[in-house]
Amino acid sequence: MSLDRINPAELSPPTGFSHAVAATGSRLVFLAGQTALDGDGKVVGTTLPDQFERALTNLLTALRAAGGAPGDLARVTVYATDVTEYRAHAAELGRIWRELAGRDYPAMAVIGAMRLWDEQTMVEIDGVAVLS
Repeated sequence: MSLDRINPAELSPPTGFSHAVAATGSRLVFLAGQTALDGDGKVVGTTLPDQFERALTNLLTALRAAGGAPGDLARVTVYATDVTEYRAHAAELGRIWRELAGRDYPAMAVIGAMRLWDEQTMVEIDGVAVLS
């Protein structure tokens, strides 16, 4: 498996993401959107960073169960109910990402959402990974 992170000099320097990721491997894993639900299905965390950490932990748990690791993530989409708040916490969210997933950033997008499935959730994260 190989992920080639591509960041052309002609584009704005990426911070916390890669502009493009070229993947080769034999197994594609689609990861469902994960929120701040605990094992009992209850939303945990009252702040966006708390919920982001739980949602990312849940996403990585699903990825590991499929045989993957954070470095296998080729694409991640973050859905946030308040993009302004997300941007305000960008440094902290980046720290959480690095602690849980490392510094090999996938291609990413952050999308504003009016609301998510569970009303109390502020963020949802889904992804695609390529495994060998």
